[in-house]
Amino acid sequence: MNNDSTISKPTIIQQTAFKFVILIGILSFFADFTYEGSRSILGPYLAHLQASAFTVGVVTGFGELLGYGLRLVSGRLADRTQKFWPITIIGYAVQMSAVPLLALAGNWPMAAVLIILERVGKATRNPPRDVMLSHAGKQIGVGWVFGLHEALDQFGALFGPLAVAWVLALRGDYRLAFAALAIPAVINFSLLMLAFRTYPHPEEMETNLPNVQPRGLPRAFWLYLAGAVLVAAGFADFPLIAYHFAQASIVVPDLVPVFYAVAMGVSGTGSLVFGRLYDRFGFSVLIALTLIAALFAPLVFLGGFWPALIGMAIWGLGMGVHESIIPAAVAPMVAPERRASAYGLFTAGYGVFWFLGSAAIGFLYGVSLSALITFSVVTQLAAVPLFFIVARQTRRPPSRPEVP
Repeated sequence: MNNDSTISKPTIIQQTAFKFVILIGILSFFADFTYEGSRSILGPYLAHLQASAFTVGVVTGFGELLGYGLRLVSGRLADRTQKFWPITIIGYAVQMSAVPLLALAGNWPMAAVLIILERVGKATRNPPRDVMLSHAGKQIGVGWVFGLHEALDQFGALFGPLAVAWVLALRGDYRLAFAALAIPAVINFSLLMLAFRTYPHPEEMETNLPNVQPRGLPRAFWLYLAGAVLVAAGFADFPLIAYHFAQASIVVPDLVPVFYAVAMGVSGTGSLVFGRLYDRFGFSVLIALTLIAALFAPLVFLGGFWPALIGMAIWGLGMGVHESIIPAAVAPMVAPERRASAYGLFTAGYGVFWFLGSAAIGFLYGVSLSALITFSVVTQLAAVPLFFIVARQTRRPPSRPEVP
């Protein structure tokens, strides 16, 4: 009797955790459908509104700066108030409203405000949402949780650009494409409210707390952050890549969202695999994928149609790493009481260097493509030695909880 009870209780918690991750993943599917559909045409749209390459780099980079930097604020706020759901809901509301409003932008400064506002919404909701996901990770594997969530998330990022490409192919109207994205935005918010009502206390899923210090952040965290910001600095944002495709006439405008969809498909599929591999092999997976992802720059900026397509697939692989393994690795390093702040701090540093890197890459684009590629590749590869150090400091037997 006691044995049956002991066996069944963890299984029920694991099933609850799995269902929670699936529901959050589905609502994230529609979130990414919305904002990644929008981002797939931001470069050409800003160019259509007479923005320069430097302006595109600065606007998108500044958006990423706020989109990551403000997570420090929302993370600390979530830790102090423990209001994870309300903060998450506010963030999604802001983000899902900003995208369809791009249909009303009459000039690039107005579009820039909405692009930045969309990033602010994402900054607000991500740390508390990631903490709630990390609670489920204790039951079914943190790499698997973030990988599964990211896969669903990125499949939304695949279909969103395809839907936008379809609208552009039929009507050739950017404004109509942005307006159509109001549909998945409404679906996202409806599912968000369902998740809130169904799982009001996701922290109850984390029954065994990690053996880490409750105050302060460990040395491994800071070294990991240093490596991650180098990766961020060297990783070109898609609007600038799309701008290059348009300026160099490598890809016809109607196919630019399709290229982005290919990248998102690789990212989503890869996330499923990467998460499971991370739970089994640890940091060695992150190191290998960082080396591969650094190859995207010469292909997308120097190649023709087919090399650029391969480069976008590698770029998508890198995005899968950024959105699944990189955040998954933070959770085991930090106590639950500090986890939202740690995610906020981590992504704030990530965002600052993403902005600096985007501005530098945007500037170098107007100077020399060779210099741009060198900067991108060298900066990303510089993170690898730091990841090796972190791997040695955090090495322990892998944990592979049973997946429902």
